[in-house]
Amino acid sequence: MGTTVEFTSNGATASGHLAVPASGSGPGLIVIQEWWGLNPQIKRMADRFAEAGFVALAPDLYHGELAEHDEMDKAGHLMNSLPAERAAKDMSGAVDYLAGLASTTGRGIGVVGFCMGGLLSFVLATLRPDRIKAAVPFYGFPQGDGEPDYSKLEARIWGHMADPDAFFTPEAAKALETKLRAMGKDVTIEVHQAGHAFMNEDNPMGSYDEALATSLWPRVCEFFRTNLA
Repeated sequence: MGTTVEFTSNGATASGHLAVPASGSGPGLIVIQEWWGLNPQIKRMADRFAEAGFVALAPDLYHGELAEHDEMDKAGHLMNSLPAERAAKDMSGAVDYLAGLASTTGRGIGVVGFCMGGLLSFVLATLRPDRIKAAVPFYGFPQGDGEPDYSKLEARIWGHMADPDAFFTPEAAKALETKLRAMGKDVTIEVHQAGHAFMNEDNPMGSYDEALATSLWPRVCEFFRTNLA
């Protein structure tokens, strides 16, 4: 359903997977990859959002690099060696590209991300408060020195974390919610009784929760429609 597109990224060129709904237009949505890279599963996720009426763009933050699901060490290396500045430029470039499409409608852009992409969803929302009006991060958020300047955050955030999750603990997730609410931000972080990567139907970590994923999907779509239309 989707196609590969190229867009400007601070004077350089980046690429991504763009999916447009059958109607030809809809609210814009950035879909941010897990640590595996822009793999078929993330492309399918963008396609699903397009089927739900969104113009969805998944930027390729690894610039063609991928890790298979049995290559966790490689995935960790790709994630940890991703230049933060380049990722920020690529995501910002994706936002500008998406906002500039005639097919993109609504009053703002949304962002949804998974694992590493959940973390980067928070980052992008603080980098581009002029465009990002709604964010749904899944099982990932910035921690410690990696936290962005949350004072710039304007988007409404509805996060979904896992318990148990050794990568992004539920205690840290709820502490972040408390911190951001104290700053006056519109943030709700739900912690689900499920394992990390519970939305990934390819089940790379043996934690896919079909019932939970199925119940959340229409609610996530409605959240974006409400906040982006």
